[in-house]
Amino acid sequence: MVNSFLSGFSGIRKVFAVGALLGLMACEQMPAVQLPKLDRTKPIPVALLVPKSDADIADLAQSLENAARLAVQESPDVAIDLRVYDTAGNEAIAAQMAQQAVDDGAQIILGPLRAETSNAAAVAVADDGVNVISFSNNPTIAGGNLYVLGKTFDNTAERLLEFAAAQGKSRAVVVYPNNIEGTFGLQAFRKAAQKSGVAIVSEQGFEFNETAVVNAIPMIRAAVEIEQADLLLLTSTSSGALPLLAQLLPENGLDPMEIQYAGLARWDVPAQMLDLPGVQNGWFAVPDTAGSENFATRYELGNGTRPHNLAGLAYDAVSIITQIGRGDGGAVLSAQNLTNPNGFQGVDGIFRLKNDGTNERALSIAQIIEKQVTILDPAPRAFSIGGF
Repeated sequence: MVNSFLSGFSGIRKVFAVGALLGLMACEQMPAVQLPKLDRTKPIPVALLVPKSDADIADLAQSLENAARLAVQESPDVAIDLRVYDTAGNEAIAAQMAQQAVDDGAQIILGPLRAETSNAAAVAVADDGVNVISFSNNPTIAGGNLYVLGKTFDNTAERLLEFAAAQGKSRAVVVYPNNIEGTFGLQAFRKAAQKSGVAIVSEQGFEFNETAVVNAIPMIRAAVEIEQADLLLLTSTSSGALPLLAQLLPENGLDPMEIQYAGLARWDVPAQMLDLPGVQNGWFAVPDTAGSENFATRYELGNGTRPHNLAGLAYDAVSIITQIGRGDGGAVLSAQNLTNPNGFQGVDGIFRLKNDGTNERALSIAQIIEKQVTILDPAPRAFSIGGF
């Protein structure tokens, strides 16, 4: 069964690549923008930047556009003039389209998708006082007039380690591939450990190939035993090294019933993952699956196909605008209102944009018990305001 995963192990699938852990330059830190009051008697002018002519991800671009239009349709009480601009997945074109959108009257930009195009778009319109809500999940570009809406490793790591600490776990070994995915995952666990009080007692990296994973197994086991770790943190995804790790680690003496496994990725997707020995008893974070399924059903009714798994980001972005638009007066798309600490209701539950340009999403802690997913700790229904 593990072999069925290995055909994709030579590289991370495009669905991860477009998750925007690409382009590591940080967005220029511009002063907080101040927008004029909008005319509530007219539709709010909103620009959506997506890579429609990038053949590799054109289907994703269309899914994002469809989801954004669905959000507009489902909030008829807040009129939105949504205009779509094609970035072609290119930085220079993204900057050009962002400026064109502002020249056309856009008061906010949703998208682009990747980190580098999002950064270019935000820099292009910073002087115009226009905020950009990117679909990237790369926190290194966030700040100034650029917010990232994608689901971040930082958010997941904090939720996992906060829960682990509450269960008495205190000594963790982190296992990660030496690539962009692994680097971001390791950094996320480091930051979360500082906040939670869980100590990272060993970091075990490996090159991103099957042989390197096999060779890393004895080192990982030795680190757990020598450091007396009670928590094994895996950054890998099901399209990467996770299936191999989940098979080989238990076979080599790291019993998931004796040391707690936990991971940044979804361990229930695809469904075959649930059969692997290393995920049994394991912890991972999940959004509100009932809400996302409800969204997918409504999307399919209107479009005839299921949405891409990132499409909900575009729906959430429009939902920010409609939920702010129901408020009273003021510059409705200002930084202050975008970063409302109470957050917004989205496809996967509540979420909020933070002052540093990143985001926080309410997540549940799930555990795999007898090859079935059980929710151990449900996602909160409201955010704690303190420390935001």
